[in-house]
This record gives sequence, C-alpha cells and structure tokens, in this order.
Amino acid sequence: MEQIKKIFRAVYDGKKGEESLPALVDLIDSWRERVNNSPAAAGRTEGSGSWLPLDQQDAFIITYGDQFHGPEEMPLEYLHRFFSERLEGIVSGIHILPFFPYSSDDGFSIIDYRLVNPEWGTWEQIRKISQGFRLMADLVLNHCSVKSEWFKEFLNGTPPYDRYFIEVDPQADISSVFRPRAHPLLTPFQGHDGEKLVWTTFSADQADLNFAEPQVMLEMLDIFLFYLSQGVQVLRLDAIAYLWKELGTPCLHHPKTHLAVKLFRAVAEELAPGAVIITETNVPHQENISYFGEGDQAHMVYQFPLPPLTVDAFLRGDAGHLRDWASSLPAPDGKTTFFNFLASHDGIGVLPANGILSEEEKAGMIESVQERGGLISYKAAADGHIPYEMNVNFLDAVADPNLSPELQSDAFLASQAIMLSLPGVPGIYIHSLIGSRGDREGVRRTGHNRSINRQKLDYEEITGELDRRGASRNRIFNGYLSMLEVRRSCPAFHPAAGMQVLPASGPVFALFREASQKECRVVCLVNTSAEPAEWRSSKSLRFSHDLLSGKVIEEEQDIILEAYQVLWLKLAGKTE
Repeated sequence: MEQIKKIFRAVYDGKKGEESLPALVDLIDSWRERVNNSPAAAGRTEGSGSWLPLDQQDAFIITYGDQFHGPEEMPLEYLHRFFSERLEGIVSGIHILPFFPYSSDDGFSIIDYRLVNPEWGTWEQIRKISQGFRLMADLVLNHCSVKSEWFKEFLNGTPPYDRYFIEVDPQADISSVFRPRAHPLLTPFQGHDGEKLVWTTFSADQADLNFAEPQVMLEMLDIFLFYLSQGVQVLRLDAIAYLWKELGTPCLHHPKTHLAVKLFRAVAEELAPGAVIITETNVPHQENISYFGEGDQAHMVYQFPLPPLTVDAFLRGDAGHLRDWASSLPAPDGKTTFFNFLASHDGIGVLPANGILSEEEKAGMIESVQERGGLISYKAAADGHIPYEMNVNFLDAVADPNLSPELQSDAFLASQAIMLSLPGVPGIYIHSLIGSRGDREGVRRTGHNRSINRQKLDYEEITGELDRRGASRNRIFNGYLSMLEVRRSCPAFHPAAGMQVLPASGPVFALFREASQKECRVVCLVNTSAEPAEWRSSKSLRFSHDLLSGKVIEEEQDIILEAYQVLWLKLAGKTE
C-alpha cells in the first residue's frame, strides 16, 4: 500500500493529493476481499523462468461481444459457444472489445462503464466466459460518451461531475497539442451557464476525462477493480498516451500519464498479482516501449511496427526491413513482453513504420493496399493531413488477388506464422482466424473506413463455412489452429525464451527460438514471396524434423522454401 500512496502523491502533489489519500485507501480496502477471490488474484507460474503469468500456451483472440448473431441466443452466448466448441485447449484468452452500452465508435464511446450492453448479454455471461478463458477487457479511460450521465451532469454543473471533463478557454493556445485525428480538438456544448468548449481528442461524441481531478482517478480505479472482480484478468488501457492534459505541451506521453500507468500496475500487484496490464499506444516504436517503464508500468505493449512491416514484406516479396527491425528488438527478459498482432478492429498504423520504411516505401505500400480494396485514414499535422492508418482486411493486404485461392491462403498463413514465431503473446483478430475478406458494404453503410474489418456474422452461416471442406475459411481456420497447437506444445515459443534473427536474404525471414533449458530449440523459416526461395543453413545447425508437417529433415545445408512456405525446424543436438 505504501508504494501506491507514493505514486499517488507523485501524481497529485500538494493539498489536493493529500486530501484524497484516505479515499484511495478506503477504495482499495473495500475491494480487497472481492478481488482476492477473482481469477486475477492467482500468482505466477512457478518455475517458468518468467515473472509473467503467461507462457507459450497463451494466445488471445480479439473480438467484439456481438461478433456472432442468431435467432436463439444472446450474442455473448454465441461467442461463448464458438470459443468453447472450437477453441478450448487451443487458445487461452479472449479479448472482448468494449461490451458496455455505447453511443459510437463501435463501443469505444462508453455510456456506462459498469453495465454490460443489454442487447448482448449480462455480467453473468461475461463471468462464464472468464471461467474457461483468460479474459481481456478494455478500460477506456481517456474519454467517455457525451451521452453518459457523467457528461450530462457536467453540463448541468452537478458536483463532482462538474470537474470530470475539461473545459477550455476560447483564447487558450492549443497549437502544441498533438492531434491523432483531423477534426477540431475542442467541441462546443450548451451547459447550464452557457456554451462550453470541451476537449474531445477523438470525436465530438467522446469527451476527454479530466485526470487532473483526483476524483476521476478514483472513479477509474474503482471501475478497474470492479472488472477484476468480474473475472477480467488482462486490462487494456485504451488510448493511454493521451491521458494527461497540460496546455503548452503535446499532451502525449506526459510524465503523469506514465505515473498513472504505474499506479494501476501497483494497485493490481497489491490485490491481484496474476493480473496483466497492457497499454495501447499506436506511436513510433521507442515511444511505445517507453510504457514498459523500468518494469513497473505495462506488462505488455502492442507490437505496432509488426503489421506494416509484415505487409511491406509480402507486398514486395522482400523481408529485409522486417529482419532488420526484428534484430533490433530487446532480448526477452521475462518481466515484460510484446502483444504481437497483425490485424485488429482498427486499421494498420502507418506511423509505427516511420524511420524503418522510407517515405517512398510507405507511399508504395499505401498505393498497393488501395489497389487491393483498402482505404486510408488521415490525421492533422502542421503541414496538412497525412496518412496514419490503412483500413484493410489483412488477408486482402498480403494475398495477391491474382494468385489461386490456395496460394492466397498460404500467403496469409505465412504472414501469421511470423507473428506466432516472435517473442511475445499473440493477439489474433477474429476475422483473421476465420479467413474473412474486407467488408466494403459495411463501409458504405456506416460511412466509416474502419468498418471494412468489423463485419458481424450469422453464427450458423459462418460455422457452416468453417466446416465446408475446401472453402477458403476452412483452409485458413484449420491451418491457423494447427500452428497454434504446435506453438503451445513447444517451450521455445515462451515469451521469455531466447530469440535470434538468423542471416537470410530476399524474401526469407529466419528466426531462432530457444527455451531456457534448451528442451526445445526451433528455427522458424517463412518465405514471404510467391516464388521459391533458398535459405542457407549454418553448419552448426542440425535439424530433427519440421514441427508443422512432421517431415524429417535430411542432412543438408541449403533449404528450398516453396511459395509462402513455413517451416518450424526443431534442432537436434547442441548449437555452437
């Protein structure tokens, strides 16, 4: 508790912080027993060589709570059925995107943080899902819906909500504030005492919360602990980089934002040592990994450069940039790790590739994605609007439409094999797992680019496609499950296991993974092109067999990879 108090005082120095400390202590004590009885209270696995409560058996599927629909059950019940019948024992976790009442942004404009969307289900169904899978949930703490009771009471001037949001003087200089979107930073609202200009980073429907007010922090900590008590084990801090506002600064990665992450981490360690904190910061790599802190902030951060660099490799049939970037990654330390992902409910960020891809290469990637049906979203900058996100289904992005359906599936699965090979925990978007294509009709219907990869599905129809032998969805789904089953059985894929990018050229991505006790050592090879490629093995490497196919590897130095082939070669003997 003393560490929590210390961090809180650093966030709220002076009289305001001291006056709020008793309320902080009371809040934590009030949740102690309920959180201690939750799944997140479980400690870390003994003897794993890692401080993380995660291992190679962990992989999360990212999905909406209403992903599947049907006439007989609520969406959360269909979701539970899909995971229980098809994924139990293969994936360990499920990230259900915001499942609360909302007014826009497909859930990220929350009206009530403590309610489950009644059209989707109840807390009972959420708890039921958490009993079979590690549950990740979003703490959308930068902003909430202007349709919420909090915001309505703010406009009415009702304490304490009159301090929950940020009203800005019309004459204030906001020119230094970093803008992730192209719309205005401030939105006018009519309050009880006249017009108010309110800080709205992401949209006019999403009012930013005022964390300079300790009561707002206490409110969010209460919600955080409530989620843990309901079976949530992994908390995703959404858009955390924008949390703390101070005019005259970019209001991005503010030092007090990092202190806020430390505070949530310290509270979790006090009451729920098995909980995991993950930060979502779609920014260049060095800024992103700053949220590891000194091992005292996030347990996991998103691996944002991975999606654009993988797309680049498959578009050009050259894995050079991907190899160079992977070689620069820090060695796994068992205390923190990456949440590796390629696709999500959002698009593929362009900014994380800054400094890795040239401007010409980024422009070429964007052009190719557009040719394959993708869309581009822009943000405001000093020199105009610049592209920040490619909105495209990942299968469409990496699979040349001129190839056969079988080769398109192979290309897509090869891209996913890169993600599954890297140190970290895989985050697999549901539409990648089930082989979806882009939903252009959804974009036309909503007017939002991100709808291209957010299609909701009829349960019976989609499961029928997954079971139809020879169908594209069937090939991708079963191919994905096969890789996941192999991955979870081999300790070399543990988040804390060693990694080395091996010498390769052209389209070949080669990675060596080694468990701490050397009980499983694997060379992962992926051909990112539609042409055969050669990989010259080191003389010191002797292979036993390919984990994916079971094929015994003959004694030879040079390995020929067919178009989009993936090999996970288990080593025999010792490496030098």
